[in-house]
Amino acid sequence: MDFPQRRTVPATHRPLLLVVAITSAFSSFGAVAVEGGAPIDEVIVTAQKRAERLQDVPIAISAISGGQIEARGISNVLDLKALAPNLQVSKYPTSNVTSQVALRGAVTFNGAMYWEPSVGMYLDGVYLGKAVGSVLDVVDVDRIEVLRGPQGTLYGRNTMAGAVNLITRKPSGTLSGSLGVEVGNYGYHTEKLSLDLPKFGIASVSLGLRTEKRDGLVETTAGSSVSELDTRNKTGARIAVLLDFSPSFQADYRYDYSRVHQTPPHNQLYRMTATSGPLAAMAPYVAQDWQRSASIDYPSYERIALQGHGVTLTWKLDDRNTLKSITSRRTLRNDDSYDLDGTPVRIATGARIADFSQLSQEFQWVGSTDRLNYVAGFYYYKDNGYTVNPHVFYFGTDSSEYGFGAQAKSLYGQADYKLTDAWSLSAGLRRTEETKRGSRFKSITGFGTAIPYVEAEESFAATTPMVSLAYKFNDRLNVYAKYSEGFKSGGFQGEAGTAAEALIPFSPEKQKTYELGAKMTSVDGRVQLNVALFQNDIQDMQISRFTGLPGISVIRNAGKATVNGLEVEGTYVPVDGLKFQFGYGYLDGKYDEFMEAPAANQAISNVASNRAFPHAPKHTFNLSVDTRLGRSALGIWRGIADYSYTSSFYAYPYQLTTVDPSRATAGNTKVQGYGLLNLRLVLSNIALGGPGSADVALWVKNATDKQQPVNFIDFGPGFSNLTTAYYLQPRTYGASLNYRW
Repeated sequence: MDFPQRRTVPATHRPLLLVVAITSAFSSFGAVAVEGGAPIDEVIVTAQKRAERLQDVPIAISAISGGQIEARGISNVLDLKALAPNLQVSKYPTSNVTSQVALRGAVTFNGAMYWEPSVGMYLDGVYLGKAVGSVLDVVDVDRIEVLRGPQGTLYGRNTMAGAVNLITRKPSGTLSGSLGVEVGNYGYHTEKLSLDLPKFGIASVSLGLRTEKRDGLVETTAGSSVSELDTRNKTGARIAVLLDFSPSFQADYRYDYSRVHQTPPHNQLYRMTATSGPLAAMAPYVAQDWQRSASIDYPSYERIALQGHGVTLTWKLDDRNTLKSITSRRTLRNDDSYDLDGTPVRIATGARIADFSQLSQEFQWVGSTDRLNYVAGFYYYKDNGYTVNPHVFYFGTDSSEYGFGAQAKSLYGQADYKLTDAWSLSAGLRRTEETKRGSRFKSITGFGTAIPYVEAEESFAATTPMVSLAYKFNDRLNVYAKYSEGFKSGGFQGEAGTAAEALIPFSPEKQKTYELGAKMTSVDGRVQLNVALFQNDIQDMQISRFTGLPGISVIRNAGKATVNGLEVEGTYVPVDGLKFQFGYGYLDGKYDEFMEAPAANQAISNVASNRAFPHAPKHTFNLSVDTRLGRSALGIWRGIADYSYTSSFYAYPYQLTTVDPSRATAGNTKVQGYGLLNLRLVLSNIALGGPGSADVALWVKNATDKQQPVNFIDFGPGFSNLTTAYYLQPRTYGASLNYRW
């Protein structure tokens, strides 16, 4: 008798089997779970333009409530790193006010404002057009949502990797508020005020204010251009006005303001191979360990003034249909200067003086029937900006300038139809047409090429569909399969090295994503587990390459790439007063096509096997433990521990094996794996008399004082491999007091 041969499961299918196995096991677990006890708090999100339970939305989404934001000490977008699987948020090199967000391996390499982000960031439904100024301290945040995967249907351009929604609190219409102070080492102190006024007439008003100051993390020697680096001096303010004209018509006005006047991080000289010439004088300043003292000779500061106005009009036509109008205008003034080589030798410097403004208008129609939910809308966006980017290099000076602008229009719609009580089908489509403008000018003395003022214009268009099929076993278990597309806009080389290159647009980056997911909750409500398995097929991937010349970084469409990944996140409440939240992300990114000359004077060919896939760590993990330690006469004791781990990754898409010695090698700027631990001890519900109560917290960030580079700038072999490094913030600690009434 012939027996069938044993078959090995292909490696590519194992993650799918893992999802199936977890789903089956969890379904069984849910059936026998012991009922009773406090369930996990239900989270309501608006990721699909309407309020829904997080566990019912057939997309990979993480959300954190305002209470958790405060309890875990999250103050700006840089603290979101431990919120979602496969999410990295870090400061851009040379800047404390520009974020570098990577999600599922897609990242914005360059902080220059002609670059488009890969992850769309939204504040109260308004798209924030640039990464510069995105490290803003949002006052009165009610909820943060991280949507993973292309959001090209409901959100549109530049949400190829996903979207981050920051939602602030609405005015309550009753007299209430909170006052908080926080102090810590390095002279750190923060003051916060949130105030809701009593409703008068049709108006409810809330106000918010936050200030932050901190001494520098790096002191400088006598004779340096500034006394310290990496300081904080920020002010954020917010006004919200809700006007109830009638039970069916409301106007919601939001104003936010941010002011920054501080010093940038230290550009620590990490590597340099010159043994003679002007660069050799820098050799005494090369160090791989984080330096608490520096010597610099060029003015170093960063100043930002940012403000935004937004008006949302909501007209409830009937119980099932609502019309919305979202109008916004935002302006940004950025002025910074930095000693790029980080030494007292005048080798490389930089500055950016930029103005940017954006205007957007969106109309939405959200409705439902017994079995159908639908959203339709029109979106208009326009921005305009100009940057003066002068440099002083040892061989001369330049005035590098570039202008940029965009005008985009979109029509979109999405419908979710309940086929049966268990099956539901969702489909959506968005059509975007946009015009991009770019200009370039460069005057130079010394080494380099001057560029006369040139300007260009190009139109792009994209159609991004989405379809998903979901099956609901019961109220505790949902599974879905989803296909979606997204794109990151094309444009012009703001830092082009020649006039001809400045006139040639680079193409949009496009992505197709296939995703399987499951969302599960146990019978007793004490366990939630969400799993997503995905594959991203990327075309015309945009990569950045620094040429080593002053102010010249070029954008190239590398070709094709594939990213496979797995995401697992969950919450477990074993007993009342103890909660575990965790997330794990796995990424496997590789190029299928990377067209470039492998070495000087060679023909262009596919070098995909010898190029690093940047900002794509194979493993990311986060764990939060929140426990009620006990009660005392003063109040309730609570302990919170947040741990996050990121495995090693490459900072740039350079050659893995050195084939061309004239080009940078990826291993020189490889970020080693690292973990971060934050701790908080909170005493809450302290009765101080009067109408309210207080909370006191002791906290420490980076408790193990981990110190290593997490970002680099590599000038390449043509500049003696001059490399600057940017380190984790050292251990900080302090105490906070908040009073609420």
